Amino acid sequence: MAIISIFYGIIVSMYFFDNQRHNTPHVHVKYQEQEGVFSIPDGELIAGEIKSNKKRLVQAWIEIHKDELMADWELAVNGQEIFKIDPLK
Repeated sequence: MAIISIFYGIIVSMYFFDNQRHNTPHVHVKYQEQEGVFSIPDGELIAGEIKSNKKRLVQAWIEIHKDELMADWELAVNGQEIFKIDPLK
């Protein structure tokens, strides 16, 4: 697992070789004790639970950084090092 970004207490990460369980490109998000999986193409929560206000922040961040996230996804599923992405400010 590699942490991509941290903002407002939200930790966004990606796992290497993680295209088996959720076939769609996605990121893992942790906020306090909550965890969720968000689809990169549409920003939808596909597993888990995140507070609604934090969910909206993650979805906005995904929309802003979609191209970078897709590039990281391609690297991660091939076991290559991924790049950090700027947090929301």
